[in-house]
Amino acid sequence: MDFVYWIIIGLLFVVGFVGLIYPIIPSVIFIIGPIILYGFLFTFEHFNWLFWTIQGLFVILLFIADYAANLIGVKRYGGSKAGIWGSTIGLLVGPFIIPVIGIILGPFIGAVIAELLVHRKSFIEALKVGFGSVVGFISSAITKFIIQAFMVGYFLVVVL
Repeated sequence: MDFVYWIIIGLLFVVGFVGLIYPIIPSVIFIIGPIILYGFLFTFEHFNWLFWTIQGLFVILLFIADYAANLIGVKRYGGSKAGIWGSTIGLLVGPFIIPVIGIILGPFIGAVIAELLVHRKSFIEALKVGFGSVVGFISSAITKFIIQAFMVGYFLVVVL
């Protein structure tokens, strides 16, 4: 039965990493969830205050990385709050409207439309902001991948 439990835990971790590409999936829950599930299925004995403190700091870092990367990407290329909102909406909607490539096109199109409609920027300026939103998304995904890998790695070091 232990093998089945480990398969379930592993699959939940995988879903957490899929959430990097499909932001509608709450990655944090699918990274912390299997750790807590391990405690219920096996034991919480391995998890002391230091473990939970480090994991908690990683969770906070995930949220900061997610927000900051998009904000910096859009702002660096001349975007506004509307561009950030457009990018975020595009990020959530894009993969459903245009499967696979929508994860990149969604934030781009959302930021461009927002800048054109709300701030009446030129098409070239709006395209730059759209590019910034894609840069922000990709840098956010890479950063979050590294943080999540550390979280899972630290968990495995502690329990194995």
